[in-house]
Amino acid sequence: MAEINLSEWRVRPAASADLDALKALAGLTGGGFTNLPDDQDSLAARLARSERCYAADISEPDDELYMLVLEHVPTGRIGGTAALFSRVGVTWPFYSYKLTTLSMHSRELGRTFRTGVLHLVNDFDGASEVGGLFLHPDLRAGGLGRLLARSRYLFLARHRARFGDRVFAELRGYLKPDGSSPFWDGLAGKFFGMGFQEADAFNAVEGNQFIADLMPKYPVYVSLLPEEARAAIGQPHDAGRAALKMLEGEGFTYNGYVDIFDGGPTVDARMADVRTVREAVRSHVARKDASEGGVRLVAGGTLGAFRCAALPVSIADTGLCVPADAPFDLGDEILHAPF
Repeated sequence: MAEINLSEWRVRPAASADLDALKALAGLTGGGFTNLPDDQDSLAARLARSERCYAADISEPDDELYMLVLEHVPTGRIGGTAALFSRVGVTWPFYSYKLTTLSMHSRELGRTFRTGVLHLVNDFDGASEVGGLFLHPDLRAGGLGRLLARSRYLFLARHRARFGDRVFAELRGYLKPDGSSPFWDGLAGKFFGMGFQEADAFNAVEGNQFIADLMPKYPVYVSLLPEEARAAIGQPHDAGRAALKMLEGEGFTYNGYVDIFDGGPTVDARMADVRTVREAVRSHVARKDASEGGVRLVAGGTLGAFRCAALPVSIADTGLCVPADAPFDLGDEILHAPF
C-alpha cells in the first residue's frame, strides 16, 4: 500500500456522479450496513435525495439526508463515505431496543434473580444521526478515517440550525464469519421468516415499516435468548471498534440502546457536548503560504460547497495561515478544530 499523504484528501458532499464509486464501496461492506446498501437503484435514490437536501432552503430539521465522500484530489478517487440525518422518526418511527435490568427476589427461597430486559422504544425520534461511515480497507491508516468521521461534526457546527439538540450513532453489531447475526437469529429472525442478510437488504431498500408490522411489542427477557445472542448485545462489529473509539472520544456514550437487527450499540450525546462541535472556531484566512504549523481540521463553504481537510496551519492574530496548495478554495471564513 502506497504511503498516504493526508493533505491530498478532502471531504465534500456526495453527488450523483459518485454512484459507481459508492456502489463499489458498498460491495466491500460485508452486509449489515444499512446506510450504504449494495443496490444501485437505492444508492441512486439516496444520492438524489441528498442533493435535494443540500439545495433546500430550510431553517429547521425535517428528515434531511446529507451524504459526504472522501476524495483524493489529484486522482478523483473516492475512498470512503459518511452521512448525516437531520431528524429521524419523521417518515416512519425509528426503533431501538433499550436494555434495562429487572431484579426479582424470593424471600422463601432466599434467592435474587436478575436479568436484562429489552424494550422496543422510539427514544431517538427527533434526534439527529451521524452514520454511514465506511472507509476502503486499503485506506484505514494515515488519519483518513479520523478526517472522514470528524468532518461530519464540522458540518454540524457549520449548519447548526439544520440539526437537533441530540445526536446519536448506530454501530454495526457483531457478525459471524459467514455474515449471519447471532442476535438476529436468536430474536427478531424468528418473527420475520428470513435471514439477517435478506432482512438487512430489505430494510436498506424498502424502509423499516415491516418492523412495526411484525416485531413483538412486549419486553424480551434476555435470559430466554440463546447464549450467542445474549453475548452479542451491545457488541460492535470487529470493523467498527475503531469507529466506536472515535465516537467515545467525541463524547458519545453507550446508554443501553442497541440495534434491533444485529444488537450493535447505539451511542448518543447532546449536540453541544460533541467535542469537535464544542471546540470549533470561526476564523478568517490571514494568508496562504507553505505553512508548517500543526495539523488542524479545517472546513470552508456551506451546504453543497462544503469542503473539509486536515491541513498544517498556524494561528495568527489576524486569522489562520493555511497552505497555498490547500485541496479546496477556503473562502474568507473557515471553521477549524484540533485534529
